[in-house]
Amino acid sequence: MTAGLLAGIASGLAFEGTLKEAVKLWSKNRATRTLANLQGLQLFIPFLGMAGGICVFLASGVEIFGLPKLFAYALSLPLTILTGWLIWRQLGKLLLELERGGSQALDLDSYEG
Repeated sequence: MTAGLLAGIASGLAFEGTLKEAVKLWSKNRATRTLANLQGLQLFIPFLGMAGGICVFLASGVEIFGLPKLFAYALSLPLTILTGWLIWRQLGKLLLELERGGSQALDLDSYEG
């Protein structure tokens, strides 16, 4: 359980650093790159590390209740894949929104719906 948690945290920190650096480079060279292109392999590898760590953490948490390892992973793997896919898709939408309207487009405090 601890190994999964630590792997998820370490990969999450790498993901955060990579994403911040990519957005910073994009903001300097807006004409040459689009934010949608930032979702490449360089960002996907730490994301997979996070998902893998979360999967192990979730499966270990299920195993604590005495369920077999195979069942725990059969339950946690689809949940992790589905959640990861939804988050990756939402990240793409947020990057497009940021590209269209700048950081003001993501200001949720001023949203008047």
